[in-house]
Amino acid sequence: MQEAGLLAVMGLLVFWLLWSLVNLYRIPTGLRDGSWRRPLWWVRLWSLSLFVGFAAWLRGVLSGGLDVGETCAYTHHQTYDSAYLAAHPEEFNELFPLSNKCNAHYDLVPAWVNPTIASCVAFVLLATAVLLWFGAARLARLIGEHPRSQA
Repeated sequence: MQEAGLLAVMGLLVFWLLWSLVNLYRIPTGLRDGSWRRPLWWVRLWSLSLFVGFAAWLRGVLSGGLDVGETCAYTHHQTYDSAYLAAHPEEFNELFPLSNKCNAHYDLVPAWVNPTIASCVAFVLLATAVLLWFGAARLARLIGEHPRSQA
């Protein structure tokens, strides 16, 4: 049963990746042809921003590999300072901003990860606000078309 769930999740992620690749083309095209005035364009922006933000966050979380000490030493040629980790334990357990340091001067999380996540969150919030505005405008239009009869 777990295999079926894993396959379903993987299938959804592959579909989301393909949908995001289509959106990479459709979003700039929509800026030129004016379709940014329609809700689907904002759904595309919301979905793409969420996908890129999740991918960047995942890249940051998995930056240390299975063994941070070996990753520091063999992949990045940095000394692993376990005393630094023991002195700053709260720094490494946060969901944002991501940090996974070998020592006081070298972070395994790439410098682009945290700004990318913050930008994607801003785009998701903007798209959500615009989609809510579209929904409120549509609801107001529907209420205005069907006034209540006064008895």
